[in-house]
Amino acid sequence: MNNEKKFKIIITDPVDAILLEKLREKDFSVDYYPKISEEDLLNIINQYNGIVVRSRTKVTKDLIDRGKELKFVARAGVGLDGIDLNSLQDRKISIIHAPEASTSSVAELTFALMLGSCRRLPELAAATKLGNFSKEVGTEISGKTFGLIGFGRIGYKVAEIARAFDMSILAYDVITNDRINKVSGQYVALDDLVQNSDFIGVFVTIKPGDKPILGKREFSLSRKKPGIINTSRAAAIDGPSLLEALKTGTTSFYASDVMWNEPPKTEWEHELLSLPQVIITPHIGAQTREAQARIAEATAARIIEMFGGVR
Repeated sequence: MNNEKKFKIIITDPVDAILLEKLREKDFSVDYYPKISEEDLLNIINQYNGIVVRSRTKVTKDLIDRGKELKFVARAGVGLDGIDLNSLQDRKISIIHAPEASTSSVAELTFALMLGSCRRLPELAAATKLGNFSKEVGTEISGKTFGLIGFGRIGYKVAEIARAFDMSILAYDVITNDRINKVSGQYVALDDLVQNSDFIGVFVTIKPGDKPILGKREFSLSRKKPGIINTSRAAAIDGPSLLEALKTGTTSFYASDVMWNEPPKTEWEHELLSLPQVIITPHIGAQTREAQARIAEATAARIIEMFGGVR
């Protein structure tokens, strides 16, 4: 088979090498441009039958319109943010992603953020490097109540880990399942979760235009001054209301892997980042060697399954 007839794929963000290897083994023609600019991509997308992206590359209507030969868009990761799903549907272009591959990595980061906040690890470690060895009192998570907003794959994995810390589990989700019984948890209304949780974890998907799940009203209901951990989507929380809750002490801390704008653009985002009780990591939930390998394997397998190796 000559190169002109090969199914051509472009990968526009950094991925594990196994993704390229698996596709090339099946005789797909793969170009790897992990730092390609938006302008350059727009100029060459018409050459390709498929594109693999992560969060850096935005699959816009313009890109889709120019990709006259596109048969699929693959997101080597979990969420589909930054991909114009309506335009893909209009063109009958397939969407492929690997939502389960980074579950463990995101769940582990959730606890790293929670424990780091409770023991004030970032600020105390920084102080120690400057020669300040003063001891500060932290908070234990063992025996506390963890309220989980969203009880899908990641919420359930987080609950499993939480049980090892002897935490009680409350969950709120629009879709319920029997796995809550495996972690001795219970489903409750959102208001009840906010009122009775020592910590609140956010594990949801949010579509453009959706209202935040946690806003001014919800923060006003909290009784225990909960710490909030968000490893899903910043838009699930109303940012200015969160800032006010942190400043007034209604919420004890905010630890998150996501921002409303990355990097931040608004005045209130910069103020939020300046607060000592806030930890923000740069969207690293899936950034482990193990997760990247699983994502690469799963993405390649789904491309191959959908479009059949082309040997």
